[in-house]
Amino acid sequence: MFRSVYIIDDDEVSAFLTEAMLTAENFSQRYHTFLNPCDALQQLLPSLQFNQSHKIPDVIFLDLNMPFINGWEFLDAVAPHAPQLRCCCLLYMLTSSLDIMEVRRAQEYDFLSGFLHKPLEESIIHNILKHS
Repeated sequence: MFRSVYIIDDDEVSAFLTEAMLTAENFSQRYHTFLNPCDALQQLLPSLQFNQSHKIPDVIFLDLNMPFINGWEFLDAVAPHAPQLRCCCLLYMLTSSLDIMEVRRAQEYDFLSGFLHKPLEESIIHNILKHS
């Protein structure tokens, strides 16, 4: 079981379903859902900048297509802190997109743990838990 999870998704229904699936599988002690990715960055960046690993979530599920900033812009904003992310956080792109070009683009971010499709499936959740 993880200590803390961020769910970053502008779609309330999708965020709710993701948290419900994770909760049903006893995935984490705490969930923080951000409907606005800017709010998530505001919470996350100071912890990364000051290397406060105890404040960095163990897992982040990041939607790709969002207003304000999209998933790619979010990844670009945290990219300077890739070493801290790699050591203490699993960051997954969670999207309904099936575009193979987006999967390839995701592979350019070496701190990204994976590219997952919505809705999260029980087998994927078990795989993440098993390999943590």
